[in-house]
Amino acid sequence: MTSSSSAQYLSDLFRLDGKVVVLTGAGGLLCGAMAHGFGRAGCKVGVFDRELEKAQAVADEITKEGGEAFALAVEVIHKTEFEKALSATMERWGRVDTLVNGAGINAPTPVMEISEAEWDSIMAVHLKGTLFGCQVFGAHMLKEGRGSIINISSASAGPPLSKAFTYSVAKAGIYNLTQNIAREWAPKGVRVNALRPGFFPTQWSRKNFITADRERAILGHTPMGRYGEADELVGATLWLASEAATFVTGAMITVDGGFTAMTI
Repeated sequence: MTSSSSAQYLSDLFRLDGKVVVLTGAGGLLCGAMAHGFGRAGCKVGVFDRELEKAQAVADEITKEGGEAFALAVEVIHKTEFEKALSATMERWGRVDTLVNGAGINAPTPVMEISEAEWDSIMAVHLKGTLFGCQVFGAHMLKEGRGSIINISSASAGPPLSKAFTYSVAKAGIYNLTQNIAREWAPKGVRVNALRPGFFPTQWSRKNFITADRERAILGHTPMGRYGEADELVGATLWLASEAATFVTGAMITVDGGFTAMTI
């Protein structure tokens, strides 16, 4: 096989140019990096976030790189917000090929101090936000008989992460939700998978979670001995959205430097 035919084979297998991808939580570090990745792969990108200013900044960066993107404020705890987002995407591009459910919040509250309001808020953003995204955008995909949904879980889905009690419960729920929907939609052409990132610290998590002792524990439990970089989630995300993953559904794809492979 010549180098040109090899390149063409890989290009066809992973081709995403012209696809329409929408992401929630895309104003943040991880989903922002994914949004950039889709833009660089030639996708049209819907950048959705609770904070429009952050979403717009990501969309502007994608556009400056020669891509096509638009930003929209989406509060994921309301199903009507997803309906609005789907309508805006269809009006602009007429299709949706991939949804990334990535909106999330966290808190380091000790278990005996977790308030009902905090519990409800974290659970709503992660679980209602993921469910509503699947319901609204999934309905469109089911009509078309094709599509890929990528939900964002976490290494904390199990065993749970200390200091992130509610978050860990929610991330475990996302994986269960992913498997349930994947099973039902597998015969209908819509794939549903989850990404399981390890430790990719944001400024917020460094301030609220990661002490010097905690960092030593995390890196000592990570065979690669370092944190992940946001761009290191992009490859797995693009793969799940591509034709290279047509027989992959209900899976939890782990990207954690070996963290969950470690015991002692």
